[in-house]
Amino acid sequence: MRRRTEERRNPDKATARALQWGMPILESSIASIDGSRLYYRGHDAVALSRSRSLAEVASLIWTGRFDTAFAASQPPGHASTRMGLRFVARAQSMLAAGSARDPLAGDLRAASVTLTGWRILQLLTNAATGSHGARPTIEEALAGAWKAGARSVDLIRSALILCADHELNVSSFTARCVASAGSHPYAVVIAGLAALEGIRHGGASLRVESMLVSMRRARPLGRAVAERLRRGETIDGFGHPLYHDGDPRASALLDLLHERYAKSAELTFVMAVADAAASATREKPNLDFALAALSRVLRLPPGSPLTLFAIGRTIGWIGHAIEQYATGQLIRPRAKYVGVVPVP
Repeated sequence: MRRRTEERRNPDKATARALQWGMPILESSIASIDGSRLYYRGHDAVALSRSRSLAEVASLIWTGRFDTAFAASQPPGHASTRMGLRFVARAQSMLAAGSARDPLAGDLRAASVTLTGWRILQLLTNAATGSHGARPTIEEALAGAWKAGARSVDLIRSALILCADHELNVSSFTARCVASAGSHPYAVVIAGLAALEGIRHGGASLRVESMLVSMRRARPLGRAVAERLRRGETIDGFGHPLYHDGDPRASALLDLLHERYAKSAELTFVMAVADAAASATREKPNLDFALAALSRVLRLPPGSPLTLFAIGRTIGWIGHAIEQYATGQLIRPRAKYVGVVPVP
């Protein structure tokens, strides 16, 4: 409240802070955060993750309705998945090739973009699995490729839904900027992936994975956490500026793991790490930690938390692109010059 009062009194300060968890700068009807819960178009995201399909949530974000007629749309042709590359590089390569083969890539009308959006989700699934075959759902394709077992399908679906959107995070803002230039949805997602991969965004899950690997051999965990802090190392995957009672997405995923894998030794381990880290930092697990925890419990391949994040968040990027196309406006903020004063 004090910060907002200062910003009202000093508009320049408000403008400077707007891009760093500051005052809202764009209108959107997709996601809202009230400090303890996340909503997609007024629907609780956690409830959706337990009760709706991925296609239904995509439809809600893209159209405002639970209408999945677009889900029959198939990606254009086939391209090599180049499995030696990291997921983001593979996905970007396939999206670039797919856009060249898709005759409707440049159709920016909302109804067409929903079809293109689903084709893009299928391409990303191909990039993650190395497969082009027919499959019932995206989560089943991922679970099958990762040999995670039938019990994992619902958890993977829930993870994808909980990753779908989160207001104007850096990748969604990037996606909106690219869409505002009139670029097609494939380019929007390529740009979103570039932003997501950064270690301060979705790439943070890679740091959590690495931390959990190193902590697996540490005993006792409380001392290991304290030693990391003494060495100046970070305890990744905890705390979130927008949630004062903890990240509800993380709580939802960890609850599901407890319901389905209560006897898992890996779940016991990751929760012990969470308790030790929370005791040291006074912060609760966030989505990055929960995705890494899910990956360990389900024994998914390294990097799968970022893959889940990317495929899920693509739904949000497409939704933001649809909104931005509808405005017809170019996002072009001004910069406050603070360099050398020009001499006439």
